[in-house]
Parts: sequence; structure tokens; C-alpha cells
Amino acid sequence: MPRRHLRMTGAADCSLGAALRALRTELDLPGAFPPEVLAEAAEAARAPDLSAHEDATDLPFLTIDPPGSTDLDQAMHLERRRDGRGYRVHYAIADVAAFLRPGGALDAEAHRRVTTLYFPDDRIPLHPPVLSEGAASLLPGEPRPAALWRIDLDGDGRAVRADVTRALVRSRAKLDYAGVQQQLDTGAAEEPLALLRDIGRLREEQEVARGGISLNVPEQEIVQQGGSYGLAYRATLPAEGWNAQISLLTGMAAARLMADTGTGILRTLPIAPDGAVARLRRSAHALRVDWPHHVPYAEVVRSLDPTRSNHAAFLQECTTLLRGAGYTAFDDGELPDPAVHAAVADLYTHCTAPLRRLVDRYASELCLAATAGKEPPGWVREALPALPKEMAEGTRRAGTVERACVDLVEAALLEGRVGELFDAYVVDVQERDPAAGTVQLRDPAVVGRIEGGTAPLPLGERLRVRLTRAGPASRTVLFAPA
Repeated sequence: MPRRHLRMTGAADCSLGAALRALRTELDLPGAFPPEVLAEAAEAARAPDLSAHEDATDLPFLTIDPPGSTDLDQAMHLERRRDGRGYRVHYAIADVAAFLRPGGALDAEAHRRVTTLYFPDDRIPLHPPVLSEGAASLLPGEPRPAALWRIDLDGDGRAVRADVTRALVRSRAKLDYAGVQQQLDTGAAEEPLALLRDIGRLREEQEVARGGISLNVPEQEIVQQGGSYGLAYRATLPAEGWNAQISLLTGMAAARLMADTGTGILRTLPIAPDGAVARLRRSAHALRVDWPHHVPYAEVVRSLDPTRSNHAAFLQECTTLLRGAGYTAFDDGELPDPAVHAAVADLYTHCTAPLRRLVDRYASELCLAATAGKEPPGWVREALPALPKEMAEGTRRAGTVERACVDLVEAALLEGRVGELFDAYVVDVQERDPAAGTVQLRDPAVVGRIEGGTAPLPLGERLRVRLTRAGPASRTVLFAPA
């Protein structure tokens, strides 16, 4: 089943919340932090290493995150360059290394956890909350240690210079996507926030020019419905895409720094094989998505409207081309093969979420050393060979959690409705068994497996289906053609 986003808004007190808590135990996920880790985190929160940090608290940074977020990795300040030739992006990334002692209890626990694991109603953090939601988080009003990127863009949005140094920063405002979008749409946003749209659009144009692609897949969201809950689809806002372009810009700048010094770790994605693209073309045809043979895949995706059901279904199908992404380390001056991330269409690395992802702390250290003209710290170099495997395992575990959560929520939502009929769209058909595949319901917003028919499923067509199985105990939703 395609990867899907899932958020919960206020449903944690219902029976679903209890089922999600039980799921944490069943999957044998990390539990409470050991006492020695908590003690080290508390001490680090009181006395981080700020010896190498310049003072940049005069810059009025702001953060943009989902409502309620407290683990804030990034803060930005955008301005026009004084020479009038473009823009300057100041992007502050939480400096986790200022709090962690290499080889200490905190460091070892981070390597055990690898990533923050997100549930619809909660999360299992990579670092203790005293750091990830406190002393290391770029919360407003407090000076915080950061890796501060300064990236200059020309008038067309191309990066012409980038460096990163350690600095103390202070956010002035904690914003969310909906609020930012409203300010931009109504003209209420002033600089520097107003520049997010200008720079974001220019970076999107640059993405088009290099052949890159961003998938604006609609989110599946758990919502309150009276005393119960339900599922709905939510299309992403333009401001979310513009914000993501700033992070993408920084990851590309970081990868370029690593490439120039010959030591680094990249986020890579091979070009999709011809067979996968051919299959996607068949899906486009079935879903009535216009894809002329002379038009590149990226151009087709950019033309899609995620509010249209057939386009949303095709966007879900497009995520199959992103499978195979991984991490590749190098330390011999030679770039790996492949080195490029096919969806980014350039060198790229993860470096902007160190509170939530292990590899980003190492990427920051490599780039800080490159900017300073120094060799990377020994603890960074020693960890590089094992990082790709660690990240692969952590990413696999995060994917397992995500799939289990989606299955549980859908099964709980439809419990007691076995035998009912629903209108659905066929969004996937198995090549080996064309009578089995995946259907997407509009109401409720469920995506589930279908099997049991005798005729091939009509890909892209509306189909009346019957629910044959649903229950949180098995976390399974299954349909059959009606």
C-alpha cells in the first residue's frame, strides 16, 4: 500500500487512543529513557557547550511547523541581499552536538533509536524531551545553539554561496502553516515572512529547470466527529511547499559542501527503472491522467490537482518511484555511484532535522568542518561507515510504525460495518493477480485492499465494494467487489 501521512486532532481520549498505546508495546519499540540517559540530558540542558558559537540573536528568526509542535529543528530569517542582486536565506538548525558527548549515554541511546517515531496521537522521541522539546528546540524567546546556514541566492533563486557556522539564535515567532498561508494570501505578511512565497516560488522554478519533483500527496487525517472520530483527506498548502523548498535548498548546499571536501553522507535515490515508469504510465491511462509520451514524468506530476480524486490516486501511485532511497557514505574523495537523489535531481543530504533524525547531526558536523577548512571530528569519521545501515534500519522501523497506525485506525473506524457497501475508486491492480489490488474510498477516507473477485479490477474506475473484514484486533481492512 502506498505510503500515507496520518495526523490525529483531538481523538486521543477515545478507544483508539488505547489501541494505539497497545500498539507501541506490541511492536517492541523503545520505551522510557534509561536513568543515566535522562541524567546526562538534564546536565547537558543546564550547561551546553557554547564555546564556538557566535552571537546571532539580533536576527529575528521565526519557525513554521504543524500546530502543537515543540521539537523545532529549524528557524529561518529571509532578507534581500544588500547588493540588490537576490536574497539571503538564514537557516538555523538545532545544534544537537552542543548537548551530546560523543560516546556518552545520550549518544549511544540516539544510535539505538535512530529516528523519532510518530504515532497519530504521540511520538517516541529520538532524544529526551528535556532536550528535544526544551533546551535544544528552537522555541521562541530563548537563545539556542544552532548550526546557522547563510545561503545567498541570485535574482532567479539559484544558490551562489553557502556556508554554515555555529551561532546562538533566538526565534521571535512560532507560526503554523495555516496561519502563514492566511497571512500570505491576505497580504498581511510583512518581510521577512512575505519573502517565503517569493523565494519558495523561485526555488520551485529551479526545481522544474533541473528536472526535480515534489509530491504533494494529500494527507489522511483523523478528525473529531462529535463524540467519535473519522478520517478525512487534506491537501497540503502552498506555504508547506515553500517551507520545504528552504529545507531542500539547505540539504543540497550541504551535499555540495561534502562533495567538495570528499567526505560525507548523501541521501540517494536511483533513477526509476523503465518497468516502474511503464507501470506508472498504465496507471495514468487508467486514472484518466493525461500523460503524452513526449512529456517528462515530473511535468505531469506538477500539473496534478490533489483535490481531484483521480489525481490524488495517481499521486499515491507516484510514491512507488521513490522506493529505493537510502544513505551512502564516502570518505575517500570519490563520490558514490549513484550520488544523486533522482527526485531532487541533484546531490542532496539530510541535515535539517537533527532533533528527530540521527544522521542530520553528523551531516551538520561535516559541513561545519568543511566551512572552517578543518578535518571532520574523529567521532564523526568513525561513525560514517555504519551510519547508512543504522539509518536503513531506523527508517524501516518508522515505516512499520506508520503502516501499523494506518491499518489500526482504518480497521477501528470500520469495525461493525462488515457487509456494508461503499463507493470506491480502484487505485492499484496487482500485475500477478489483476483481480486483487487497492481501492480508495471517499467517505470515509480509507485506502484498503480488495480481493475475492473473478474479473480483473478496472483500474481508475469507480467500483461498488463490500467490506468483508475490519477490526482493530487484526488491524485489517479488506474489501471485495460487490
